Amino acid sequence: MLEAALRFLEARQRSVVEVRTRLNIAGYRPDLVEGAIERLSELGMLDDEAFARSWLESRDRARPRGERALRVELTRKGIDRTVTDDALAEREAERPDADASAAARLLERHARQLDRIADPRERRNRAYALLARNGFDSETAMQAIAARAADPRDEPDRDETPSDQGHSAGQGASR
Repeated sequence: MLEAALRFLEARQRSVVEVRTRLNIAGYRPDLVEGAIERLSELGMLDDEAFARSWLESRDRARPRGERALRVELTRKGIDRTVTDDALAEREAERPDADASAAARLLERHARQLDRIADPRERRNRAYALLARNGFDSETAMQAIAARAADPRDEPDRDETPSDQGHSAGQGASR
């Protein structure tokens, strides 16, 4: 059974709850499951604190999420609230702008879709909805949207006609 747990851990780091659930579903006796978890913890192969930090780093790098969404994900993985709080506090201490930069990266990732929306108000609404769905608080979302709109290449002048917008976008790119 320890081998089954190790195979499960080969792909990526897991939480204690994930390993326990996997072994229980596989039909192992609960006392053996607990023994395996204890042994893996002693060996340092199963550590919820390290898992939480790793999860946050991975999300920041690959799939930007706001603090609210990260909390939900860690809770679903079975991470204790105090461990989650500590990991998020550590993230904030290391990178005070972690949520703001994650929001900016998410908007950048969806820039082409957002730029297809001609109406600036609708574009802001869609950007806000995207950020809210991904767990960003309203203040972070509004700041990220404002920062993106402040870039002259991203927001056409109000007095331009739709036919002028393509021309001015080309000028902004050459600056």
